[in-house]
Amino acid sequence: MDRSNPLQLNLFTEVLHAYTAEREGRLDNATLYRDVADRAGIPEEAFAERAPVGKDGQLHSLLARQVRWHQQTLKHAGILQKVEDERGWWKLTKPAKKDLSEVGRGVALIGFSTELGAAILGHCDHVFAAIDSPITLVITSPPYPLTRARSYGNVPLSMYVDWIVNTIAPVVKNMVAGASICINLSNDKFVPGSPARSTYLERLTLALEDRLGLHLMDRLVWSNPAKAPGPVKYASIDRTQLNVGWEPVLWMTTDPHRVRSNNRRVLQAHTQRHLDLIAKGGEQREVRYSDGAYSLKVGSFGNPTAGRIPRNVLTFGHNCADQRAYKQAARAQGLKAHGAPMPLSLAKFLIEFLTEPGEVVADPFGGSFTTAKAAELLGRRWLSTECMAEYVIGSAFRFREQPGFIQHLAA
Repeated sequence: MDRSNPLQLNLFTEVLHAYTAEREGRLDNATLYRDVADRAGIPEEAFAERAPVGKDGQLHSLLARQVRWHQQTLKHAGILQKVEDERGWWKLTKPAKKDLSEVGRGVALIGFSTELGAAILGHCDHVFAAIDSPITLVITSPPYPLTRARSYGNVPLSMYVDWIVNTIAPVVKNMVAGASICINLSNDKFVPGSPARSTYLERLTLALEDRLGLHLMDRLVWSNPAKAPGPVKYASIDRTQLNVGWEPVLWMTTDPHRVRSNNRRVLQAHTQRHLDLIAKGGEQREVRYSDGAYSLKVGSFGNPTAGRIPRNVLTFGHNCADQRAYKQAARAQGLKAHGAPMPLSLAKFLIEFLTEPGEVVADPFGGSFTTAKAAELLGRRWLSTECMAEYVIGSAFRFREQPGFIQHLAA
């Protein structure tokens, strides 16, 4: 089939959507054809048109054949299965999850790819256990242990540490010496019924060290000026907490003595005040602070440098034009967009800081594939997995202009 034909993608998404959106995930083919025709804006009578197929030239409906081909793709992904003893009936292998279709365990399909990387529809622990690729950096934002789950689901707080460690273990085994892993997590988990914060982050840090042999480099602060006010109960109602404005990014490495980070790659522009200080030859005074613990000498900070070293408080708003375009494109296809995307600017900063061009960046929880997009733009190779079919298909929009782009899953 023609991968450049938008009708192919429309048919695939409409077939998938017909099962997840209604009828409890169970549908006969005759109804499916009518539903796909209605959703894709195709005249229903088009399914009645016949054309010769094969050497014997038997007449078949080409549209119906395309729909059934997409059924088979979803079957191989472990999303659809035939209903036993009912000819022409298919159903979801799992109950519909708010218009999201989770791939079956043990299944892995390439969703889309570019010259630099591949997006795989599959569970990350299964996919990474089966590959042998030297990974230099992992940037990921796994589902948070929320009390009220998002549409893609999440693991409860009581199981969260074990789940994270077990899930990313196959990823860590592929990390080279000095490779880094950056995990964006939530700081806003509270002891049930209490304004006291959970210590799950501390327990997770220790578990990653003790069980996976990782070493803590830093707890980076992602300061988000656009973060919604909260926690509502404790900040706005009880008034016992302050509104939150940041999330932690846990940065760990396989070998701190060989870590591949280099802050020269992310130097920031000097302030005008500092440029003026350099122009006049540095400090013109000699001062001692804090009982001599810190001192300034004449000429200090007078040498010209390429830029200033960033602090470990990273300020990026979560909303960006690239994310808005992705969400708009996904919804235009009738697909659910990921509701908690990482800003592209944060991913780009971490990739530049922690890798060289050509090295491999991975994300086991692809979501809207922000890590992959940042790697693509910065000339890094990438590999990203995601277990929800709608997220893989919808995120392909972000890569369609990249060299070598192929939409595998819908072709």
